[in-house]
Amino acid sequence: MKLPVSETRRGKHGRKKSHVWEHFDEVTTGEPGCAKAVCRRCKRSFAYMKDYRQSGTSHLKRHLALGTCQRNLQANHHRANTGANLLLHKKQARAKPYSNSTISFDQVHCNDTIAKMIILHDYPLHIVEHKGFIDFARALQPRFIPLSLNTVQGDCVAIYLREKQNLLNLIDGIPGRINLTLDLWTSNQTSGYVFLRGHFIDGDWNLHHPILNVFAVPFPDLDGSFNQTIVACLRGWNLKGRLFSVLFDKLFSNEALMESMRDLLSLKNPVILNGQLLRQSCYARVLSCLALDSLWAMQETIAKVRKSVQYVKSSQSLEERFLKLKQQLQVPCKMNLLVDDKNKWDTVYHMLVAACGLKEVFSCFDIYDHPDDTMLLSIDEWKQVENLCACLKLLYDAAKTLTIQSYSTANLFFPEVSKLKVQLTEASQDPYCCSLIISLQEKFDVYWRESCFILAIAAAMDPRYKMKLVESTFAKIFGENAEPWIRTVENSLQELFLEYSIIQVLPFTETNFDIGNENMMKTDAFQEVSLDAFQDVSLDDASIFHVEDGLVEDGLSDIEFYISDFTNQQFKSELTEYLEDPLEPGVQEFNVLSWWRVNGSKYPTLSRMASDILSMPVSTLSADSIFDTEIRKMDSYRSSLDSLTLEALICTKDWFHCESKPFDVSHSLVKMQY
Repeated sequence: MKLPVSETRRGKHGRKKSHVWEHFDEVTTGEPGCAKAVCRRCKRSFAYMKDYRQSGTSHLKRHLALGTCQRNLQANHHRANTGANLLLHKKQARAKPYSNSTISFDQVHCNDTIAKMIILHDYPLHIVEHKGFIDFARALQPRFIPLSLNTVQGDCVAIYLREKQNLLNLIDGIPGRINLTLDLWTSNQTSGYVFLRGHFIDGDWNLHHPILNVFAVPFPDLDGSFNQTIVACLRGWNLKGRLFSVLFDKLFSNEALMESMRDLLSLKNPVILNGQLLRQSCYARVLSCLALDSLWAMQETIAKVRKSVQYVKSSQSLEERFLKLKQQLQVPCKMNLLVDDKNKWDTVYHMLVAACGLKEVFSCFDIYDHPDDTMLLSIDEWKQVENLCACLKLLYDAAKTLTIQSYSTANLFFPEVSKLKVQLTEASQDPYCCSLIISLQEKFDVYWRESCFILAIAAAMDPRYKMKLVESTFAKIFGENAEPWIRTVENSLQELFLEYSIIQVLPFTETNFDIGNENMMKTDAFQEVSLDAFQDVSLDDASIFHVEDGLVEDGLSDIEFYISDFTNQQFKSELTEYLEDPLEPGVQEFNVLSWWRVNGSKYPTLSRMASDILSMPVSTLSADSIFDTEIRKMDSYRSSLDSLTLEALICTKDWFHCESKPFDVSHSLVKMQY
């Protein structure tokens, strides 16, 4: 019997010989002697057998070889790309082989970069001894020599000393004086840490606020060595006779310190500006203290709100049910619930505001879902929370101005402080106001009385405001009694201008700094001169004018000249001209420092005075600490460092940060108010 053709094409083991059957399957069609070949990849069918006669496999081979199979086409494309990428990498590797002989390596530069990394990112010094860091560095550069803790510590101190010299050169070259702030940090030990920060404007009218020193002091009791430490710091920066104002928190309330600071101020006359160049009123701390007093008065009610919020936020299902209930009740509040951070009073405020907006949802939600009835707030308690939020809003809006830019120019704050003063006064006179407002108003008045004059003088140095803003603000606050207050500011401006005019004619003198052998040129020799002395001295009775410590001699002709000018009213002409000139337009993007840079030649004496006044800070805190409820704490690691290393790490990081973020005073916190 003759076998079918298909059988003759099989091997002796019954398998087809052609390789195409590795990619095709023979599928019968239901008719005797008929079959099709189906591609395993694309499932396309081809004629293969009819009436026991084969169609051959050539067309199947073409399907595979010519790439007409879509799956094969994709696979080939992937293989082609993969092969091309491998070839490209091989070519690149051959073009740029890694070789120690072709890549330069500077171990000293590498060490310096590692030290900067540690300074900028607060890494611990011993990171250089960690195995992971060493392996990483050697993977980048096999010739890298691991550093010891002592080596990187020395590198950090070397960078600090180099940057300190650059800053010292900058300070020595500024035309004006320096304002100081003192801020206190605590630690887990019995020591506190004082941050001494300088605020000044350089010859190009750029504002600087670097940390000058960080030193440990016994805490909470500050002893006599504290004053000596500050004097030593000022000596190290050549600042004797160059201080304009000192601002520190009431944590430093110490009569000995006050007296020491008063003596160090370049203005020896304690009456000038009512003594407000030595201040104990940090604006940020004042606002925080008022906020904390308000929160403390309602701590039990706030605790109920906090627990209710925490309960809703404790699980996703509870929060979803809460939001669903909000939609059903059609509550319009768009604020989201948040759990507060007790160390930031602004987060407590935001939590209370959001909870108040959702109080209807809380009331309905609590009835069915809340496991603890003692946490439910009554209608009266919700009303108290609303009153508290109204009080905190005034303080929060005022504090936000301090977060726009750390240590803004002083001209911006008289409108803001005055605005808060007016708001609290008006709110306290409302017959329906709560007792919290009255308490806040009384406490804030203490700060207002201490600071309003110095802030008003700073506002007068803004050519958009001058005395017009002071006059309108005092008229609003004091009414018919405003005239004496306005006159006090005008007299203070005249008094300051007199001092600065005398500086220009008194000869520079060289003096020792009492301790050490350094000598420095006095840039502000008038610090040794009392204004009262000019009024009491008879020019006819003396041929030599002796200044305190006997340092200035033969200055009679210059003094006679300026007192004569003062008598003839010519002495005040520059200040008078400035105040009488038209106000600058109250544009939103106004840069007060740029204005004085351009107009400094027109008002040479007044511009020096303006640079010192505008650089006066109103807060000892940086922008990221404005809402802190506690004094900042030095961590245990940094507390364990020696004093030089600690100062090097903190100060240098601050200096690098200031270099990377130039100060911008183009913004305006307030609109013109007159």
